[in-house]
Amino acid sequence: MGETLKGKTLFITGASRGIGLAIALRAARDGANVVVAAKTTEPHPMLPGTIYTAAEEIEAAGGKALALKVDIRDEAIVEDAVKQAVEKFGGIDILINNASAIQMTGTLSTAMKRYDLMHSVNTRGTFMTSQKCLPHLLKADNPHILNISPPLNMYEHWFQNHVAYTMAKYGMSMCVLGMAGEFRDEGVAVNALWPKTAIATAAISNVVGDPEMLEQCRKPEIMADAAYNILTREAKGCTGNFFIDEEVLTEAGVEDLDQYAVKPGSPLLPDFFL
Repeated sequence: MGETLKGKTLFITGASRGIGLAIALRAARDGANVVVAAKTTEPHPMLPGTIYTAAEEIEAAGGKALALKVDIRDEAIVEDAVKQAVEKFGGIDILINNASAIQMTGTLSTAMKRYDLMHSVNTRGTFMTSQKCLPHLLKADNPHILNISPPLNMYEHWFQNHVAYTMAKYGMSMCVLGMAGEFRDEGVAVNALWPKTAIATAAISNVVGDPEMLEQCRKPEIMADAAYNILTREAKGCTGNFFIDEEVLTEAGVEDLDQYAVKPGSPLLPDFFL
């Protein structure tokens, strides 16, 4: 069961670039169908990629793509995107909740507008997209939901420097905890995946803006290969886990993790949630 993703339909939020796009391209190599559900339709001055360039890359890699402009804060838009995905591809097998808003600021320097954005994209967006995809996932052969969110550690340390962002990301992880239990008997796998190290994405280079720091990151492909490993497992025996990319690959027998380094041999920055 599920050795490849050929013919499977993946609904990926925030898939126009970064980790979402890397997961899409890995699935496309098997001949998967990918719904690119993201908001960028016009090139952004600081961030590469639109839903259309992502769709072109997916098709060039061997997959089929459906580019949909989706603001995952808007219920009607998400419902419509799911409907269009099912009309085009006949169902949804896998949901990747990857879209995320980040601002790592303390309490006094977090504008409420930014707080609302993080909570409505990360926690609410993940809950809502899962809710809208679940009726279709429940009909799929090997259904998976994978949230790109960190393991839950209820200690002061993980909250004190950016409590608003931590709450918003932990909300995604709480969806894993709740939905894994809720849908276990119906065979829907619900898991989280998070990187062991910082990942070099355009969003991070914007936040960091330091080329030397980027050299201490890994490429998004490590997350894509780890996600692929999880998504090709049998859903029934694989749910409620908080996976770490490096651990997934090491357990799968991957010995050369240097292949994922932006600058092989460079010291790696640990992720700020681990």
